[in-house]
Amino acid sequence: MNAKDVIKTALGTADMIGMAYVNDLSDAELMRRPHPGCNHINWQLGHLIAGENQMIEMVAPGSMPPLPDGFTEKYAKETAASDDPSSFADKETLLTAYRAQRQATLTALEGLDEARLDEATGVDYAPTIGGMFLLQADHWLMHCGQWVVVRRELGHSAMF
Repeated sequence: MNAKDVIKTALGTADMIGMAYVNDLSDAELMRRPHPGCNHINWQLGHLIAGENQMIEMVAPGSMPPLPDGFTEKYAKETAASDDPSSFADKETLLTAYRAQRQATLTALEGLDEARLDEATGVDYAPTIGGMFLLQADHWLMHCGQWVVVRRELGHSAMF
């Protein structure tokens, strides 16, 4: 197994866990916050999708498809406090955007010469190109822990 295979495996695991946690949630349930001081799941999903677009585009310019019009603005830090569902995308739009971004991430990774994974990014939270790709899996899993709390509060079954 090489480094690209490890990153693909991590992305696949994060995808499996993240989608298991949100697939059976409704649009209304995606607006739930695990705690008043936390962001609702809808905002977290948009943040993850916009972040993946921006971070992978940074290390693989021209590789990511555009997000829907206004998407980045809907999921800026300034909108996180809003509980108005009309200010955010619906679940179908979120998951469609996610699938397009994740496929582009995987395609960009596949096309990358493995030696480039060690190149510096100049970004402290992902100092190498390989680290930036791996961060996409880690970032999703960091947020998934909050989704478990919401699922339990709503009476949904444990997934794992």
